[in-house]
Amino acid sequence: MNFFKMLIELPIIIVVLIFAFVNNDFVTFSLWPFLVEITVSQSVVIVFLILFGFILGKLDSYISYSPLRKALRQQKKANKILNKEQQRLNEKVSDLEGNIVSLKEENKTIKENEPKLSMRERLRRLFHKK
Repeated sequence: MNFFKMLIELPIIIVVLIFAFVNNDFVTFSLWPFLVEITVSQSVVIVFLILFGFILGKLDSYISYSPLRKALRQQKKANKILNKEQQRLNEKVSDLEGNIVSLKEENKTIKENEPKLSMRERLRRLFHKK
């Protein structure tokens, strides 16, 4: 992107500078309310006005993108909060997974320690009224 931007801007800058330095006559500016007259080279005026326009354009761009920058800051703040919440939930899930594994092991050891019931005892427990 920067390459294409430079590809467009560089020839424009070269043309403006050539135009400015070819027109090297003196120009007189009168600042009306102050009754002041200034005599300056035309190339200096052209370069100054181009530079002034460039700075004015950058300032306008900066001001027009301020709502976007504000929204971006708010989004970053929300992302930090959500990342902390996600880390907390991940820790909680890993603790719960550890609990599940330990409960499975306990259940396995309890089943191993139970005496084996005969088929008759199993059927009796199945149909026995509680």
